[in-house]
Amino acid sequence: MPLYQPNSDIPVLTQFCLKGKIAFVTGGSRGIGRQIVQALAEAGADVAFTYRMSTDSAETAASIAQQTNVRVQVYHLDVTKRADVLAIVEKVANEFGGGRLDIVVANAGVCQNVPSLEYDEETWENMNSVNYDGAMWTAVAAGRHFKKQGWGNLIITASVSANLVNVPQTQAAYNASKAGVLQLAKSLAVEWVDFARVNCVSPGYILTDMLTKQPKELLDKWLAMIPARRVCAPEELKGLYVFLASDAACYMTGSNIIIDGGFTLP
Repeated sequence: MPLYQPNSDIPVLTQFCLKGKIAFVTGGSRGIGRQIVQALAEAGADVAFTYRMSTDSAETAASIAQQTNVRVQVYHLDVTKRADVLAIVEKVANEFGGGRLDIVVANAGVCQNVPSLEYDEETWENMNSVNYDGAMWTAVAAGRHFKKQGWGNLIITASVSANLVNVPQTQAAYNASKAGVLQLAKSLAVEWVDFARVNCVSPGYILTDMLTKQPKELLDKWLAMIPARRVCAPEELKGLYVFLASDAACYMTGSNIIIDGGFTLP
C-alpha cells in the first residue's frame, strides 16, 4: 500500500533519504529538470534522465554522478512518442534499475507565446503533445510498472499557469495543457491509490532559459506582480522534489504544491 505508515521512531531527516531508490526524470538535461536530477542524486537515488535536444547531457550525467557518488544515466527520448516512452521506461526499470523503478518525474515541457487567434495545427499540437500527452505517456509507462511491482511514486511538473492566466503574454495552449496535467495527476492519484502516489509541483516564474529568453519588459511586469519581488532559482526547487519523492511525504497523494513567491494578478 503506497500510503503506508512508516516507523515513527525513524529520525525525520532519515525519512528524506533516497539511498537505494531508482528514479527516472524526463526533460532532465537543463532548467528545472537538471536540478531535479541533481537533488534526487544528492539524496542518494540512482537517477536516469532523458533529453530531446541537449548536446551536453552525457557530460551533465557524468558531472552529477561524480559529485554525488551514485549512478546517473542519460537516454534520448521524445515524450510525444507513446511507444518510445513505454520502451525507455521498461529499459530503465529492467537494465538500470535491476527490475525496480521507485520514482518517476514527468518534467518535460515547452512554452510558446501565441495569440489564440493565430494558432494553427502545428503550434497547438506541439504544445499539447509535449506538455499534456508527454505527461500522460510517461505516467502510463510508470503506472504499468508501479502496478506490477506494487508500489511507486509519480511526480508531475505542472505550472502556476494551471491555476491562473498569466499576463500580459498570450499562452492559451500552455495554460490549458498545464491545467489538463494538473487534473490528470489528481485523477491518477485516485485511480492508482492502491499502488502509487501521484503529486504535482506547480512552479511560477523560474530563472531558466524559458524565462531568460523573454523580453526584459515582460520580466519587469512579472516582477511587479510577485510580492517577493524576485523570481525563483531552479536550485530552490530541489528540496521540494526530494520531499515528494521520499518517505517524508508518505501520506501525500493528489496534491498540487504551488511555488510562486506569492504571485498574484492585478
